Amino acid sequence: MLEKWLENKLVKGVEAVGGKCLKFAPIYRRGMPDRIILLPGGRVIWVELKTDTGRTSPTQRKRHRELRALGFKVMVPYGEEGLAEVMAEVHRHAEV
Repeated sequence: MLEKWLENKLVKGVEAVGGKCLKFAPIYRRGMPDRIILLPGGRVIWVELKTDTGRTSPTQRKRHRELRALGFKVMVPYGEEGLAEVMAEVHRHAEV
């Protein structure tokens, strides 16, 4: 399964609950998560999508720790199963 397919499914799912799922590609800050989910009520979830066999780099893991230290939710879903976990989190926050 391609990462692009996972991204499309994520975007559609987030938009279905009234949120935004934006591609995040900073020029000067390597390793940041691929996507930022903005939900009603000011809730934010950073997402680093991976295929079933994908891996995070040391730089990505460092950025994830930095974001978590600031109090942000960071999720790294692997494949469809991981994507389902992200969507469960999105629905949980969207309903509050």
